[in-house]
Amino acid sequence: MQNNSISVPVSDSDSDEPSGRKRVRLRRKRKKPGPRGKTDLTRWVITKLLKWWPVLLFFFAAALLTYEASKIAGGKPPSSRVKMATRSGDKPQGNLNWLDPTTHVVGGVRERCLKLLPPEELEHLDIPMDKESDNSIKKMVYMTETDTPVLKGNFNLSRQHFVGTRFNLFTGNQTLKQREQSFKATETAGIHCGFYSEMGGFRISDEDKSYMQTCKVVVSTCAFGGGDDLYQPIGMSETSLQKVCYVAFWDDITLATQEEQGHKVGENHFMGKWRIVIVKDLPFTDQRLNGKIPKMLAHRLFVNSRYSIWVDSKSQFRRDPLGVLEALLWRSNSELALSEHGARSSVFDEAKAVVKKNKATPEEVEIQIKQYHADGLPDDKRFNGKKGMLVFLLFCLF
Repeated sequence: MQNNSISVPVSDSDSDEPSGRKRVRLRRKRKKPGPRGKTDLTRWVITKLLKWWPVLLFFFAAALLTYEASKIAGGKPPSSRVKMATRSGDKPQGNLNWLDPTTHVVGGVRERCLKLLPPEELEHLDIPMDKESDNSIKKMVYMTETDTPVLKGNFNLSRQHFVGTRFNLFTGNQTLKQREQSFKATETAGIHCGFYSEMGGFRISDEDKSYMQTCKVVVSTCAFGGGDDLYQPIGMSETSLQKVCYVAFWDDITLATQEEQGHKVGENHFMGKWRIVIVKDLPFTDQRLNGKIPKMLAHRLFVNSRYSIWVDSKSQFRRDPLGVLEALLWRSNSELALSEHGARSSVFDEAKAVVKKNKATPEEVEIQIKQYHADGLPDDKRFNGKKGMLVFLLFCLF
């Protein structure tokens, strides 16, 4: 039997309406982005913060760094800083080119480390007159081979120049008894303080000596054995330029090295603001020891100078020297100002570092440390300040 049924496909999309009419479809309006109510506003803000918080944090950090930089610069934006070259014809190098003040944090507040007077006051700053000393020492006698010894004891140094040793015709070689006597404060103090013999070395020309005797305030540095480049001082007032000497001690090797690099000393013995003093016959083979002579014995080299400032040859002096003296000495009625070591505060810790860096043999350092202990040198961090001629004695003992 045949099946005459016909399959008719049926779809839900078929409409019962007549085929000639089209169905009109209505489109729903899309909701516009953004909050529509308070609840939606809060949710939208939180969503955006969660998405963009790294960017916001970056801008906040950048703004904070810019603010701190402007405070360090004394309230001036970085673009307004004074930029100066360190040497004639050279490009500026690092922080040697800036006059920005050095700051530190005290009680949560950033302050300048050196509080100088305003520029207008620095221009009218005068060197204080010498006051009568209240020290018991009235006269200082520097021991030489031609003087009648003030202290008891005999010298044990022959006229032979002991090359490479710390005791030679420049230093003399005092006995321990003489050294002990030099600690006692009497009206006439006799001490060994270099320049023991005319044959001891560190010779300076008569012309340079005459210039050095005119200095009342001096800023000095040195470079021996080739040494470092000489950076010109900046930041001084016109008053300081007229009242302060800038003296650099060189030897012939440093002079030749600088001339090879195109840094010529003028016929007036000046290179920029520095008066170049050439030293002959350095007494030590170790240039570190030779460098200690102008550093520690400025009162012997500049006999008429009341104040001196030492600048390391690797550094640039970037402040007004009279302003520095006023801030560190005159304002507090002090005689001596020493910079604090960046890493150590104990002489004995420094001795260990000297051996570690091979600046001296362990045997040499051991002798020195034993003597410090015998002298009762404490382990505390600072000197208990001595004044007047006792400061000179302190330098000579170094």
